[in-house]
Amino acid sequence: MIKNIFVSSVVAVTLLLASQQAVATIVQVKTSLGDFEVNLFDQTTPVTVQNFLAYVNSGRYDQTVVHRSVPGFIIQGGGFRFVEQLPLTPIQTNAAIVNEPKLSNVRATIAMAKVPGNPNSATSQWFINLTDNSAGSPKLDTVEGAYTVFGQISAADMEVVMAIASLPTYSFNGIQGLPLRNYTANDRANNVPLSAANMVTVESITVVDARPDSAAGLNPQPNTLLPDPEESSSGSSSLGLLLLGPLLWWRRRQQ
Repeated sequence: MIKNIFVSSVVAVTLLLASQQAVATIVQVKTSLGDFEVNLFDQTTPVTVQNFLAYVNSGRYDQTVVHRSVPGFIIQGGGFRFVEQLPLTPIQTNAAIVNEPKLSNVRATIAMAKVPGNPNSATSQWFINLTDNSAGSPKLDTVEGAYTVFGQISAADMEVVMAIASLPTYSFNGIQGLPLRNYTANDRANNVPLSAANMVTVESITVVDARPDSAAGLNPQPNTLLPDPEESSSGSSSLGLLLLGPLLWWRRRQQ
């Protein structure tokens, strides 16, 4: 009887810890340029948050790189590692998830990248809005069925994000807008090989606050520009390609 009670208690504690992990709200992103926290909107975009946390908890985001930076627009990561040389190595991804475009792509929000023409195609890649991209050009709250915002970075922590965004970017075979540290235009002209020290590395993403209500004090802006269902797959295909980064190039390379 005592043994059964002990086993039941262990199971209960295990389930409790698992549930806390599942509803985690705040994660810390540790990068080679500094750390920042993201408050996840697990109540508003549950499918997207659960998908993001699946990559976090499996460690697949660890040692990935910020593989794209577009000044005044976005920085993007979550898809590739740098393994000693180019091309970048794609991480293993889960099945694509359903789009949840409920919140607006304003500055300091994090959203999911996806395949052009397919709103329900997000897997692992995420991007951070450096400015209000909701209704400008491009309009991320409408094109491609709208892009799913699932978290927010504080004003203070955006300083780290902007430091990444301020780095010079370079293009290589199949890669555009790769932000690099300690690398110059002269290095690129002379084809100086890249090293891990040149990359903006996401060293780890970990849960730091598992309370499901920790976003209660935030006021995320709702997306009031949602496209009609018939127009959900229309918009700028070049935008989708931009947000997807090197993935399409990698897929073509495998064909």
